[in-house]
Amino acid sequence: MKKTAAKEKKFVYIISGKDSALLAVECEMLVERLLVPEQRATGLFKADPDEITPAQILDELRTVPFLSDKRVVVIKDADDFISANRPLLEKYFENPSSNGVLVLTVSSWPGTTKLAKKLPQVGELISVAEPKRWELPRKLNEYAQESYGKKVSPDAVELLIELVGENLSQLYGEIDKLSLFVNQEKIITAGHVESLTGHNRMFNCFEAIDAAISGKMDVAISRLRTMFAEDRSAEYTVVGAFAYYFRRMFTAKALLEKGVSAGEIAGRLRIWRGKEEEFFGQLRKMSLRHLGAILIHLAEIDYGIKTGRTRAETAAEQLILGLVHTT
Repeated sequence: MKKTAAKEKKFVYIISGKDSALLAVECEMLVERLLVPEQRATGLFKADPDEITPAQILDELRTVPFLSDKRVVVIKDADDFISANRPLLEKYFENPSSNGVLVLTVSSWPGTTKLAKKLPQVGELISVAEPKRWELPRKLNEYAQESYGKKVSPDAVELLIELVGENLSQLYGEIDKLSLFVNQEKIITAGHVESLTGHNRMFNCFEAIDAAISGKMDVAISRLRTMFAEDRSAEYTVVGAFAYYFRRMFTAKALLEKGVSAGEIAGRLRIWRGKEEEFFGQLRKMSLRHLGAILIHLAEIDYGIKTGRTRAETAAEQLILGLVHTT
């Protein structure tokens, strides 16, 4: 699966984008492709452009690698370095080292410069930006495969996006944790996501909803505010967590009305053990129509948060307050 710069005949990689976290991930994934782990000790050199001279960087690129088929030199945040050394880099692009691979991460890469026009002959531009929603499954599977040798099932991807949001660097962080969590298993499933990523968020939602339905509004609001205080990502994930929980309630209510037993529903929907009674107690107090209306309301809240028309904390409290008056 791993490719080498020699096979690709690419000796320079420019990784360009505004998000420093995504740039760092993309750079690490590229290094993973260029060097197998045992080659990194002697084949990888990470240079700080403020602490090393251009001549030293070129020497590193021309150094004959030891126990490796190439010498990879990485310079992050290289915008100023490029601006200060354009003539030198232009010459290097014309005659790159056959032993070296130069990797530069930058915030921008204007296509009109001499360097940009020379790059296709010696290397590749990798543009990094927040992907579209439909691109996320491919991105997450590529990251899981290249970083950990694992796959992410389609339902796991959808659940992860629902609980975490669409921010790619946050999603990558969850894949990091999930890959350690599943240990030797090769596929990350929805069950894994629910157990690790979703448990705390959904449990907080469960507690807040249960308190609101029981008329304990002070407890419900306290749960919400604790969630936002303890989880910095709650601003981006609270709607997904509530939506996931209410969708399960909607599905369970529909199945109950079709005559499916509570035990079978609990098994199908993976209701937490010890919480089944409370879960079905909540369902008895809510109609299918009401649950559908809540899901529509959550979609409106999500749109309002993404367009800056409302704040997540305020919207979540209003949603919980609304449960008291409509149950």
